[in-house]
Amino acid sequence: MEDSLVPFRHVLSDVRENISAGRTAAYAATNREMLTTYWNVGRRIVEEEQKGEERAEYGKRLIAVLAKELTAEFGSGFTDRNLRNYRQFYVYFPDPEIWHARVPNLSWTHFRSLLRVPDENARLWYLNEAATAGWSSRTLDRNIATQYYYRLLQSPKKEQVVAEMKEKTAAFQKAPSALIKSPIVAEFLGFRTQDSYVESDLESALLAHLTDFMLEMGRGFAFVARQQHIVTETEDYYIDLVFYNIELRCYVLIDLKIGKITHQDVGQIDMYTRMYDDLKRNNGENPTIGILLCSETDEDVARYSVLHDNDRLFMAKYLTYLPTKEQLRVEIERQKQLFYAQRSISDENADKIE
Repeated sequence: MEDSLVPFRHVLSDVRENISAGRTAAYAATNREMLTTYWNVGRRIVEEEQKGEERAEYGKRLIAVLAKELTAEFGSGFTDRNLRNYRQFYVYFPDPEIWHARVPNLSWTHFRSLLRVPDENARLWYLNEAATAGWSSRTLDRNIATQYYYRLLQSPKKEQVVAEMKEKTAAFQKAPSALIKSPIVAEFLGFRTQDSYVESDLESALLAHLTDFMLEMGRGFAFVARQQHIVTETEDYYIDLVFYNIELRCYVLIDLKIGKITHQDVGQIDMYTRMYDDLKRNNGENPTIGILLCSETDEDVARYSVLHDNDRLFMAKYLTYLPTKEQLRVEIERQKQLFYAQRSISDENADKIE
């Protein structure tokens, strides 16, 4: 069957390139329209605020009303926090010519990071540098957080500062195709954010199987979401898997890591559980459970976060309703082997086509 494709491999290659180019162009057009829309929303809010006699109170009420109505109609891209960001976008960049030329290389995530820079000179420098050097949003975020602009300005050995920055941000630089899978773009277009937008192939495959596994092995589990988007006042987060256990009357969060678990990962799942309690848990429900998993088979393959400093009692109370550590370890390893076996077969078929 594969031999019959050999005469068409050049056509297949050309079609692949056309599809990739089309997707990239579609992303660029969508990104441009998204930024223009957000800027115009911010402009309209500022114009309306300037009409109010009691500006502070009027502006607060205006944002609240808009957020309620727009979120119901257009989704999570128009929450209170996001509308305040759009307003700030317009305030910081009132002249569209300042940012419009950089749009091909910068996304809304870039501009959202720039909104955290109160110094106009630094903000414009980061804007130009990110667009010119092709920084990913994570690279820009890291450079802002580490005061890269000021360190470079003051250092007599600028080459060393630049070299250190490039070394520490090398892992943050994404391939252009990764931008197409942006969950923010998906939300802007009105699509529900899927796990495939933000996860690697292996992670996505493991999460898909873990969903079924938890529903089969756990008692009283109901599926809630994959890659659930949680928005706080300062950041966006994506939780791998969210379940609700009817018998326990609590949410169960699963965070999957490729590789060995670090103490930062433990801190992250702990933060997720506390954040979920604050934003999602209703009165009468028990505190959220967090399960941290890694794809390597060692003693750290399943850990529970510290929940309100009494994890031993909390875990002992609920352990009988959850899959055991060994069950989770075996399932992850089994799905890894299946994934790699399928990938190997796919690679062999691709070689035959070539």
